[in-house]
This record gives sequence, C-alpha cells and structure tokens, in this order.
Amino acid sequence: MTKQELHTDREAVENASAPPLPAGRYFNRSLSSIEFDRRVLGEALSARHPLLERVRFLGIFSSNLDRFFMVRVSAIHEQIEAGLVGPGPGGLTPAEQLARIKPLVEELTAAQHRCWCDEILPQLREHGIRVCDYADLTADERATARRIFNDEIFPVLTPLAFDPGHPFPHISNLSLNLAVVINKGPGDERFARMKVPEVLPRLMPVDGALVWLEQIIAAHLDTLFPGMQVVEAYPFRVTRDADVEPEDDKVPDLLLAVERDLRRRQFGQVVRLTVDQSMPPRIVEILRENLEITPRDVYRVKRTMGLAALAELYAIDRPDLKDPPFVPSVPGELAGAPDPLAAAQTGNLLMHHPFDSFLAVVDLIRAAAEDPQVLAIKQTLYRIGHDSPIVDALMEARAQGKQLTVLVEIKARFDEEHNIEWAEKLENAGVHVVYGLVGLKTHCKLLLIVRKERDGLRRYVHLSTGNYNVATAHQYTDVGLLTADPEIGADASDLFNYLTGYSAQEHFRVFGVAPASLRRELLDLIRREIEWQRKTGTGAIVIKMNTVTDLELIDALYRAAQAGVQIELIVRGVCLLRPGLPGLSENIRVRSIVGRFLEHSRLLQFHNGGAEEIYLTSADLTATNLDRQVEVLVPVLRPAERRRLHDILAAYLRDTANAHLLQPDGSYTRPTADGPEFDAHAWLIAQAEAQLATRLPSGDWRLEPAGPRSAPAPEQTA
Repeated sequence: MTKQELHTDREAVENASAPPLPAGRYFNRSLSSIEFDRRVLGEALSARHPLLERVRFLGIFSSNLDRFFMVRVSAIHEQIEAGLVGPGPGGLTPAEQLARIKPLVEELTAAQHRCWCDEILPQLREHGIRVCDYADLTADERATARRIFNDEIFPVLTPLAFDPGHPFPHISNLSLNLAVVINKGPGDERFARMKVPEVLPRLMPVDGALVWLEQIIAAHLDTLFPGMQVVEAYPFRVTRDADVEPEDDKVPDLLLAVERDLRRRQFGQVVRLTVDQSMPPRIVEILRENLEITPRDVYRVKRTMGLAALAELYAIDRPDLKDPPFVPSVPGELAGAPDPLAAAQTGNLLMHHPFDSFLAVVDLIRAAAEDPQVLAIKQTLYRIGHDSPIVDALMEARAQGKQLTVLVEIKARFDEEHNIEWAEKLENAGVHVVYGLVGLKTHCKLLLIVRKERDGLRRYVHLSTGNYNVATAHQYTDVGLLTADPEIGADASDLFNYLTGYSAQEHFRVFGVAPASLRRELLDLIRREIEWQRKTGTGAIVIKMNTVTDLELIDALYRAAQAGVQIELIVRGVCLLRPGLPGLSENIRVRSIVGRFLEHSRLLQFHNGGAEEIYLTSADLTATNLDRQVEVLVPVLRPAERRRLHDILAAYLRDTANAHLLQPDGSYTRPTADGPEFDAHAWLIAQAEAQLATRLPSGDWRLEPAGPRSAPAPEQTA
C-alpha cells in the first residue's frame, strides 16, 4: 500500500469513528476581518504610540477598509447576484452579512474621525504641524492658496457636466470627487463632477500649513465655471469591486489576460459610496441612481474622507514623533564575510526580519552575481515593490553571464501593474522570465543559487515567509532560511522545474508543497500530535499565521483539542476558529499581535513527544493558499535555529503589550499582566541590538521561560 493510500485509509477510519462536530463552530469571515480593522484602529487610539505612528495607524485602517470593500464586500455582492441566499460557514446569509457590516463600519469610521479631529489634530498643532481646513486660513494664507491653485492645480482639473447632452461621468475606483451644483440661470440648476487629481499631493503646503487639496479646489470653483453661480460642492468617494483575476484555466496568454482584467478593475461594480455628512438627500440620490447602488451602500462620514492619504503626513521628517529607529543586526556568520555563500556551507542560517537586516539577502544575490563560480540563479518574486535592489542585483547577475530564471507572479493582487513592469524590465535585461502558472498563483518565496565548487556543483537555497521586498522588510516580521542542505537544494530544483516546465510531481524529499501535498502533510502533523497526546499526554501545537480560514484544518485542530492537545494560535488577522467552547476548543487559545510591526511570519511548532519540530512556510491556513497557490513548507533542521524560533514564539505568547485574546463570542480582549508589561517587538529589537553589539552567532541568545503552559520553556527544546 502506498503512502497516499495509507493516509487515505487512516483518515477514512478516523472520520468514520469520530463524533460529528457541532454546528456554529466557525466565526463569520467578514465580521472577523472587521475585528482585525478594529484592532488596527485601536493602535491609533492608543497614546502609547508616538504621534505620527498613530497617524500611520489611522491611514492603515483606511487602506485596510478600502481593501475589505474591494475584495470581501464585493464577493458578498456577487453571491447575492448569483442567487445564493443560504447561510455560509459562519452562519450568516450574504444579505445578513451586509446588514451586519454597515453599522460596524460606521461605528469604526466615526471613532477614526473622532480620533483624528479631537486628538491627533490638536496634538499635531502643539508640535508645530498645522493641518487645517481651508476655512481656517488667514487672509494672507488664502491669497497664497489662490496662487497655488492657479499655478499648480487649475491646469490639471477637468470639470465634467451631467445633463441631457453629457452622460454621467465614469467615477473611477477610490477616486475623490466633488459633486458641484451650479445655477446657470434662474431655475436652471446643473450638476457637475470634479475629480480631485491623484497626481497632486492630497495635503498641499500653504505658508507652513497643510490644507486638504479638495478644499482648495472647492474654494476656487468659480474659476472653473465662469459666468455661473456655484451653489454648493460636496466631496464623495467611490469604492468598486476590484477582485479581478483570470478565471479561465485555458487563457491563451496569461499576461494579456491580467492586463485585460486590470482595465476592468476601474469599471467594477460599485460597492460603497462615501459622502460628506452634509450632502443633501437630492445630491445623494443623483449619485446613487447613476451609480446603481442601494441606500445600504451609502456611507456618510464627518469631514475628511479617504484618510489612507495620511501616509503623506507620516512621511514628513519628524523623527521625534515616530518610533525610535534601530539598527538591524547581521547574523554573525555573515557579518563581514567575504563569501556569504561559504557561511551557509556548514549549516542553516536563520534570519528574522526586520530585526535581522534584509540587506544580507540583497548582498547574497549581489555576491552571487559577482562570483565567477556561480553558474545559475533562480528566484520567485511575488510583491516586488516600487524600488527593488533585488531586481537590480538579478540584472547585474545576467550582465555577468549567469543563467537567470525569475518567476514574477503577475497575478499578485493590487501589485499586478508593478510586477508586469518589473517582468518586462528583467526580460529586456536578458533574464528568462516566467509570468506564473495559469490557474495557480506562485506565492512561495524561493531563491536558488548554483555554484561550481571543487567537489562539484553545490546548491544554495534561501526560503522565506515574506516577499523579496526591501520596503516591506523594514515593516513586516518575516523569517528567512539560507541553507546548503543537499536535499533542500534538490527539492528547490524540482520545484523550479515544476514552475517553469511541465511536471506532475507531488512528493518531495523535505518540502511540503501546495497544492500537491501540503494540506495532507499538515493534517498528518496534527494527527501525529493527537497520537502523542494519547500516548504521553504531552501533545502541544503552536501555529503562527496571518489568516486561519480553512475549514478542514480548523476541524482537525478541534479534533486535536478534544483529544487534549494544547494549542496556541497566533493569528494576526482573520480567524474563523472559535476558541474556548466547552467540549470542543477549551484547549485552544487564539491571540493576535498588532503593534509596531506587521506580523507576517508563518511558523508551526509541534512538540512531537519531546523531539520538537518547527516549520516555516509561505502559506496561511486558507483554502486559497493550500489549494490554489504554489506554497512551500520547510522544516528547520539545525537545533540552534529551532531553539531561536522556539524562543521567538515564546516571546509572542508572553506578550501583554501588543496581544489581543480572541473570545468565544468573536470579540478580543487585552491580556492582563501579572507583572511588568512585556512587549515582544521591543524585546526582539533589544535582542538584535545586543547581537549587533557582541556579534554573537545567530541562535546564541535566549529568552527566559515565561510562556503559557502549551509553550515548552526554551531549555526543554530538543
């Protein structure tokens, strides 16, 4: 009997003998997503952060909410249009979800605006940063604003009329607009739309003050409609369905299909109309009827909308109002090493970003580009970013005559255009570029370097939980592993052959690969922990993920908890698993870490009867990741690196500063600290600074045991 047949037979026996799990065991995905946004907003409301960091969280909250409507709410609309009226796994019908979403979003946006207007703005003024309404400008400042309008703003404006001779203008996704009412003559009222140009700063400097661009435009509409009376003008904003991806597995050209769908994104169905609180009902009706939406889709806000633009304010040079900077460490084996690859020959090198410098990865590629013994480099790129030294290093390697193959995933949501541009740039440099696979996204983060050495060819592999993106590497926590392990190198070669050629390979030596086998291997790891619990009573699992929504994996965790396995989940965002339910999940605890850095690393720890195993992966526990994306799971083999990851997980489980504990009703509460507050991010920074000062090899620093009962103390690690 094959391994697959053994797995299938055992699973069938277990499922047949196991009692059915209760209904109501999942949270609703949309409501869980809103709860994550609530936690992000909570950071903006917290005075523990420096002032501009609070501004940054306000902007992140707005950006997250935009994506929630563009992706999640749009999917609910599609379900309604498809006639799906029954409840989903979370127990709510699509219509019920929309009814629950609106008051929650209105509650959070109202809190956001109170925070911005009543707390942040006054404190900014106290620190010499004056963000104000046009109405608050002095006469001299208004004169300056008029000059700025005439010289810098007026030339790029295009008023669009709406009347029998002019159709209702297209309102693009996330654009900010002014609804303008004009009297052409007695009893001759007209309507016009003015788009606020995105090519200009949203916050315009006016004699030392920062003024919202739309307010400057609204104050000077008389110059755009000469000879007419401007009666009123109100800002509004539209959010459209932007979840467009090629659906046909037989598209003749993936690049053309993605480019076509990107054009469709601006014309997606409207799912939210945001209007100023003061907009009269008759103007709202004009917009609503022409945008073909219901009153349910209209959201009123007080004062400024589209606060994702606060990223501009955070960019100002005021380090005294931001988190203090820190210098990332470099693994001791790589610090000053003339040959970074040689440092990986004797074992695995673990890097935890941003506490370990991501520039070590960039330098690794640069060193490979200049090394005459390096023959080939292969890499996957998912979210590349605006400015990429990684791409520059790859093009330099090609110029040095290396064999270069790069898979650029052009279906990475909201990064499609950037990735297409980078792919074309790489192609123009002579790099062999693969655009991804039809029907699958390539989400694994993988770098393979092949070098000719005295004893033959050696493969060096770097795997990561995060993207090869220098900008996000400073803000996201991710784990990377550099290794010269022969079996990992062979798996990397086989996986790249699968990505670039034709292969039906399902089994690898070390890797767990989605969609081929990763789901099955995760289920087996959970079942193995159940067996250890039955034999020794020591079953324990710690899983750190961004998202947990896969129902089969959630049910497997429920089964493990029922068997007595102690389970700790560290889930940054959406989690459908309900912890703390008697008889089902009282042995499961779920926490979310939201703080200075965006938690992005994905780690799995299994006690395994004392022979602890830890894995890093590019995959979240979602059906999309496990069934429709190419993902990689890899074990951390070296004891020192396992020990370091164990201690990192223990730090997150000990956190009382950034942690939120998920309750059985779906709400989150802050943990109570028995002693001094513990901040995992601050602790990790301190460890990186200590390592930088002493140049200790990675893995030599330790965390004193302080985690919950399911997290073995560091000295108990195998």
